[in-house]
Amino acid sequence: KCLESKEVADFEKNINAFLEERCDIIITVGFVLGDATKAAAEANPNTRFSIVDYGYSPVIPNVVGQAFQTDEAAFLAGYLAAGVTRTGVVGTFGGMNIPTVSIFMDGFTRGVNYYNGTHGTTIVALGWDLRSSDGLFTNDFSDQQKGYEMAVTLMDEGADVILPVAGPVGLGAAAAVKARGNAYIIGVDSDWFLTAPDYADITLTSVMKLMDVTTFNVIKSAVDGTFKGGSAIGNLAN
Repeated sequence: KCLESKEVADFEKNINAFLEERCDIIITVGFVLGDATKAAAEANPNTRFSIVDYGYSPVIPNVVGQAFQTDEAAFLAGYLAAGVTRTGVVGTFGGMNIPTVSIFMDGFTRGVNYYNGTHGTTIVALGWDLRSSDGLFTNDFSDQQKGYEMAVTLMDEGADVILPVAGPVGLGAAAAVKARGNAYIIGVDSDWFLTAPDYADITLTSVMKLMDVTTFNVIKSAVDGTFKGGSAIGNLAN
């Protein structure tokens, strides 16, 4: 069964709904559900939980945190972006400056810099400052108009490849790129060529998290009796 939270107040309510149904495992999705999941897990030690994009230290015995080294894949996307840009400028922006967002932006920028060091080029990466660990953010994950406007701003500064790390807000950026007609978008989390087919023709590549694999493995462990609290890490190696 699936419940979608429309606001923060829904987190505890939705988790409690599944607790009342005696679900064998409850999977929460997103960094912002970290506190609500921790509270529910500690109050219900006999219920198994897993959370996507969050981990706990110390480990909570009945929770598996699923985390992804998306900076590794974003590094490759940054290198690719630097290789295909015609303007010499690429860009990125995020929904909020939280670790699961900034890790994309950091890897992307490092990939551009590595390309420059390897090829003697001077491609500029807008949107993330490695020294200050800060950059461009919409402070929103739902308002696609903000993504549209952010992409327009980046394109006005010359960017012709854009990595939006902002959930549905990124689709607004894709709409702006398609409207302008002379730039590419890089998808996040899933393969945008498949999940956002309206923008397939402008999708250069996607920085993916195979959360379907990690989630499947956690559910399998709950079914076969091998479930153990801790972390499941997705990276390029696995």
